Amino acid sequence: MIQNPVFKGFNPDPSICRRGDDYYVAVSSFEWFPGLPVYHSRDLKHWQLLTHVLTDDNNPDLKKLPSAKGIWAPSLTWCEEEKLFYVIYGVMNSMNSRYFDVDNYLITASEITGPWSEPVYLHSAGFDASILHDTDGKKWIVSLEWETREGYEKPGAICLVEYSPQTRSVVGYPQRIWRGGTDRGCIEAPHLTRRGDYYYLMVAEGGTGYGHAVTMARATQVAGPYEGDPQNPIVTSWPENFNARHDADHLKPHYFNPQTYLQKAGHGSYVETPTGEVWLTHLCSRPFRQALRCPLGRETAIQKMVWSDDGWLRMAAGGNLAQHQVEESNLPSQPFPVKPDRDDFDGQALDNAFYAPRIRFQRFTSLERKAGYLALRGQESLSSLNKVSLLAKKLTSVYATITTKMDFSPEIYQHSAGLAIYYDNMNYLFLHKTWDEASGAAQLAIIYMDNGERHDDPQKICLTEGEIYLAMAINGREIQCSWSVDGEKYLNIGAVYDTSRFSDEYSRYGEFTGAFVGMACVDSMLHRKEALFDFFSYRAVEDAIIE
Repeated sequence: MIQNPVFKGFNPDPSICRRGDDYYVAVSSFEWFPGLPVYHSRDLKHWQLLTHVLTDDNNPDLKKLPSAKGIWAPSLTWCEEEKLFYVIYGVMNSMNSRYFDVDNYLITASEITGPWSEPVYLHSAGFDASILHDTDGKKWIVSLEWETREGYEKPGAICLVEYSPQTRSVVGYPQRIWRGGTDRGCIEAPHLTRRGDYYYLMVAEGGTGYGHAVTMARATQVAGPYEGDPQNPIVTSWPENFNARHDADHLKPHYFNPQTYLQKAGHGSYVETPTGEVWLTHLCSRPFRQALRCPLGRETAIQKMVWSDDGWLRMAAGGNLAQHQVEESNLPSQPFPVKPDRDDFDGQALDNAFYAPRIRFQRFTSLERKAGYLALRGQESLSSLNKVSLLAKKLTSVYATITTKMDFSPEIYQHSAGLAIYYDNMNYLFLHKTWDEASGAAQLAIIYMDNGERHDDPQKICLTEGEIYLAMAINGREIQCSWSVDGEKYLNIGAVYDTSRFSDEYSRYGEFTGAFVGMACVDSMLHRKEALFDFFSYRAVEDAIIE
């Protein structure tokens, strides 16, 4: 059986495509770099993180963008006629006053690993743009047209515009073609495909929260008129329909369904195998059920689908409720080697599962300072939106232990380095070594940032020179920090902190990402003090059920 989610942790808005025997899924990355992770599979069960589409942090420049802005909702397609991969993505610049100022771009590559072309600007009508390569050679862009006027249904309608590869621009203005197949509202995430005599429009409705859903419509002409699937939604976590067309709240916690494990199911795209199987990827979440908070963010699941006799997509298992366990494909099993849970920094490059907020981590990391060690050069505080030296991995389970050994000699209080669990610049926990002027010595301390309000844990530990082991143990909703001088006997430090607070639901400023864990270094004086890390261990119980 396939166990959902297939991509655990922050991996929202999946877009799936096939080239030959290879299947690829791109997901959103928001303010995190490198941008647009791409996962690869040959059997739709076993996946590996293969590459990232966006690797130049000057294009797009995400520095100073607030949390949850940045790179949204990729569309990944393969054009067989041109032998090219296409990626369309949006750069969300602002959501102030509900204007949602987004720029949509298109890039291409002959190989999924690149190199990718220079971005072509498409339009700024709204987010979640995607492309259809039609059988007559034309190309069509669909997206949400964001509605800003009072008295009109929010958030808007799905719109369509032709794209010209010759002029590298859209042809005319986008035209509205669809307002949804249910009354759930919050229509978004359109994907346009063609099958037989019909154009199929797959969209998300209900908001990217507990009322989320995948719906479909079809038409014989690309511009419509479209008819909705009479059994919409086709995949969801809340099977019963509701009317929320004028409700701006996307989370809708009152639609939490205690009868299902996967919540927030929606934002889908599908692919067909050479043998005719149909598979749909969609985002989902796994909340702490009492708190309804999701520190792992929005994850990616996959469902087996079938075409009905009357030409609509249906879940192979029946019904429309997103399934935790799914029957495997008939494709030959092709697992990937299991990656180690410990990085010893003995190689020439860092693991591709590391990320940094807003900038390339190569700007502040080095594997050449000392053999077998990673050097982090300190920059701004973890509360900054600019240049932050945080090298982190996605939190994939709420049962995990993060450990490192660090060599760091702070000289002034503006120097600090250690371990962090980080949702965004307003919500993080930083276990760090710093300089205490009062005692004239280094000390171990904890900063907890709670929706922008700083809390310094009252417990401090005076430290001598030398390397130190640091650890964070995440046990469900509890986070306990600890330290050791020998790596054998660990002593707890600080209070027990609440894992659920590093979540979309708790954050007042983010809402669309997920928690990361990693190593950080701060030098808010001169941006040059370095910390050395001997290893980074992330050991997670990946199949643990969240309750």
